[in-house]
Amino acid sequence: MDFIRYAERAATLVNADLPDEAALHEHLADRTWLHRSVVPEDIPSLQAFQAELRPVFEASDVDDVRLLVGSLNDLLASHPVTPMISDHDPSNLHMHVTNQASSVAELLIAESLMGLANLVCDLGATRLGICSEARCDNVFVDTSPNQSRRYCSDRCSSRANVAAFRARQRQAVQAGTDQDVEAAAQ
Repeated sequence: MDFIRYAERAATLVNADLPDEAALHEHLADRTWLHRSVVPEDIPSLQAFQAELRPVFEASDVDDVRLLVGSLNDLLASHPVTPMISDHDPSNLHMHVTNQASSVAELLIAESLMGLANLVCDLGATRLGICSEARCDNVFVDTSPNQSRRYCSDRCSSRANVAAFRARQRQAVQAGTDQDVEAAAQ
């Protein structure tokens, strides 16, 4: 089990707009084998889980370790996860979330919780965040070596950098205009 990938999938799940089965199929574009198992009941289950999971990212973003751990533990208690050793490649035994999940929603929830719980234990409780770009509220997982990630994507990072650059330019123009007005007044 690649816990970091599962944690990143958890962030992608929180950010996903899932109004219907078609949207869930699109969300699972890289996992087409799950498409045939999607049922209408998965949608409200995943929407409820998105709302339950977002506060975990928010707690991490403000360094509230106690709230983050308590929230994750509550979610683990209400959505029990059954890990198992996978032997589909006998030379590379590894952990998976059990294949006995009764629905796609249960599988995605279990993967999310196992990934986030392991990431928090292995890398720390402040590795989850909310995008710093003013027009975005997406969540992300920070696996950078120096824990410096502030944006959910390169697009948001570029948007924020361009906005900051333009603000500095406006300030410089305004400062120049103010100096010209002062010089003219003297």
